Amino acid sequence: MQKKRTPAKRRVRKKPTVELPAKPTTKELLNLRRKISARRPRFVRQESWRYKRVAKSWRKPKGVDSKMRLSVKGWPRAVSVGYGGPRSVKGLHPSGLRDILVHSVAELEKLNPATDAARIGANLGGRKRAQLSLRAKELSIRILNPLRLTAREP
Repeated sequence: MQKKRTPAKRRVRKKPTVELPAKPTTKELLNLRRKISARRPRFVRQESWRYKRVAKSWRKPKGVDSKMRLSVKGWPRAVSVGYGGPRSVKGLHPSGLRDILVHSVAELEKLNPATDAARIGANLGGRKRAQLSLRAKELSIRILNPLRLTAREP
């Protein structure tokens, strides 16, 4: 009978301790988003510069021989994931607050002043806007489109 072989002991290498970088703050990420946006090209619809009937608004090029889809040099860039900003600040207002659309005082009172900012709906009249502005001031909630008083002409 053969003697069972015991496996050799493995040498465990100690991994070098590496200092992990600190998690970036929201302010730093918003700043990074602004820099990325400045370098991002204007994405235009293919052939929109050639034909008046084709709007500039972005549509994905899907043609078989489309130069834009194939990313040929000299053609406008197509939208791709590499142009995106940091995920954690996606949809935030440049102030770092969440932009929440508000139509009533009840909706306004549900907001958290530390993380949310109110945007008053466009279909509200002057009286209701004034009410919302006063209540927002009491609750110390920031309004992104405040009531602008203009001098009326007689």
